[in-house]
Amino acid sequence: MHRRLLVLLTGLAIAGIGFAAGTYAAQPHMESALAALQSARSELQVAEANKGGHRVNAMHLVDQAMAEVRAGIAAVR
Repeated sequence: MHRRLLVLLTGLAIAGIGFAAGTYAAQPHMESALAALQSARSELQVAEANKGGHRVNAMHLVDQAMAEVRAGIAAVR
């Protein structure tokens, strides 16, 4: 009886670890995209301000994109 219970618990533990590994898997492409967006935001920040409002608009769009990438990363976890 104890052996069956031990086998069952071991199986459940292995299944749980497998599920957790899939749920918390690394997301190198999403993290790379986030890093690229952060770099783009930094470049826009130091660019000349005289761009007819397009630089500021681009910064807002990059901020929105970063928020979406972060939400996507969080959704998978």
